[in-house]
Amino acid sequence: MSKKFLIIGGAALIVLLLVVGSFSIGMFVGNEIGDSESTQTSTSAAISTSTNLLKETVEDLLQTSPPQATSTPPELEDLFAPFWQSWDLVHELYIDQPVDEELMMQGAIRGMMESLGDQHSSYMDPDQYRQQNMPLEGSYEGIGAWVDATREYLTIVSPMPGSPAEKAGLLPGDQIIAIDGEDMTGIDGNLAIRKVLGPAGTEVTLTVYREGEGEPFDVTLERAKIIVPALEYEMLDEDIAYIKLYNFSKMSVTEMKAALEDLLAQEPAGLILDLRNNPGGTRASAVEITSQFIDEGVIMYQEYGDGSRDTFESVNGGLAADIPLVVLINEGSASGSEILAGAVQDYDRGIVVGMVSFGKGSVQNWVPLTNDQGLVRVTIARWLTPNERTIHEVGVVPDYEIDLTQEDFENELDPQLDKAIELLINP
Repeated sequence: MSKKFLIIGGAALIVLLLVVGSFSIGMFVGNEIGDSESTQTSTSAAISTSTNLLKETVEDLLQTSPPQATSTPPELEDLFAPFWQSWDLVHELYIDQPVDEELMMQGAIRGMMESLGDQHSSYMDPDQYRQQNMPLEGSYEGIGAWVDATREYLTIVSPMPGSPAEKAGLLPGDQIIAIDGEDMTGIDGNLAIRKVLGPAGTEVTLTVYREGEGEPFDVTLERAKIIVPALEYEMLDEDIAYIKLYNFSKMSVTEMKAALEDLLAQEPAGLILDLRNNPGGTRASAVEITSQFIDEGVIMYQEYGDGSRDTFESVNGGLAADIPLVVLINEGSASGSEILAGAVQDYDRGIVVGMVSFGKGSVQNWVPLTNDQGLVRVTIARWLTPNERTIHEVGVVPDYEIDLTQEDFENELDPQLDKAIELLINP
């Protein structure tokens, strides 16, 4: 087994920081990163292939909302009376005048979204919105990691091989509680991301809380130029084809088809699809890539609060619908990865190996607000597997649950990959 694949397999234990946000971890943020007929935007992008994710979601998925009423509707006047009373009291009594009414308004929106108790429903002020959607040039400079910006602290989710974060030994689940000595308590995750990014060659010190480690500890990393591929593939020993998919994007679909054509021409005995630390991407890409392995039937359902649902079926013409298949997942596999792994399980199409996945199964709309006042992200639905299993906060449980420890990684061992090869050689 080549060291290349040991590193890829061990990537479950190391991480890299992404550019403008989490894949909602976005991990497949559902409609938030939806199909081309939708009109929403994503929470994140990693350069190269991930730059395309941002462009796709900005260009194809942005949902605008009609102008809203500028006065309190009559039926809500009693409900909002305490709000306007508080507004007036601040103007009349607060010691430091004049108050910033725009910040007060933004704070009210932020508080309203937080009151929902949903980590994926939130408010982004105009500055955060502009930073989130700034143009990218195919690369970015930082430490290289997919992160979850929706939790109390910026949390590492999944790694990029060769990144500064990987070399520093950061792990999935690590919480960044301070950046360069600045406490991140109460700081929006997207703002924390901006503090981690910086010119290549400069240093950033992260204070990390790791479950089971007791006291937080500092990690100093040197930022670098980060480039993220869509996928990598190779023939392993025993005529086993291997594909490592980093995310789900339009580029990923194109590269997946090309990889499958090349690999299948070599007549492999089986195929390993490695989705470990793959945080997801667009819904359309998730459905289309899954369709390469499941060529008919429902791939996923999207269910709304009123009980109605949309059904997304396989796109005909899958290239690898018959080859023996093993899918690798771990704690960093989310949304699009979970859609694919869940469908593979429900159809008995292949075997899932690894650790329980992240559990991102909700769908968000990103709606820009009037007067250039940022946007709100609202959870509108949850998605289900073909057998109507929910994944949100549950994850996909592998058929063979096998851990990959830090000790395994340090010794260049990958028991998850080894098990996948074993299952294909001795079905």
